[in-house]
Amino acid sequence: MLNIHTLPLGAYQTNCYIIHDNASGSCCVIDPGYEADTVLDRVSSLGLTVEAILLTHGHFDHVGAVKEIAAETGCRVYIHPADLSMPPMMTAGPIYYTHSYDEGSQLSLAGLSIGVLHTPGHTPGSVCLVVGDALFSGDTLFAGSCGRTDLPGGDWATIHASLRRLASVEANLAVYPGHGGSSTLADEKKYNPYIR
Repeated sequence: MLNIHTLPLGAYQTNCYIIHDNASGSCCVIDPGYEADTVLDRVSSLGLTVEAILLTHGHFDHVGAVKEIAAETGCRVYIHPADLSMPPMMTAGPIYYTHSYDEGSQLSLAGLSIGVLHTPGHTPGSVCLVVGDALFSGDTLFAGSCGRTDLPGGDWATIHASLRRLASVEANLAVYPGHGGSSTLADEKKYNPYIR
């Protein structure tokens, strides 16, 4: 069973997610943008170890605590390679990573099966992660909105195509975005003007 712990961190209240299976002693951390100590303390309080960090994209408010957590735990760090060429001002310097993933990648980590959807537009390498009946949408899809495209590497036509692709997903997944509250794909298809 998928367990999800949400930590809104930093000035931008970026959602960091700790996910794990009941039967596993390890976890994955999605988008630790700030406050490495806060993330590590929560992992410790759950009695878990960090197996991997999964990045939905490379913006500084999603990757800021990666290097510190990886140094402390020795975990893997996954990102889509298209985001490695973004301007340093968007990533707060070189992004630390150990592995890359792309469209269709299937990972087995922390007792979970994790699927990768490449959903560019907010950044060239933005991805959504499908874990069970949950969709971790990063800054591609928000509850009632979508990610901005006016930053370097952003493109409205591209994110629109990615949102249309998410609208074609038949499963009613729970949506866990990079900022703000959670939603469901069914509600977004019904009420979100950017995905309809």
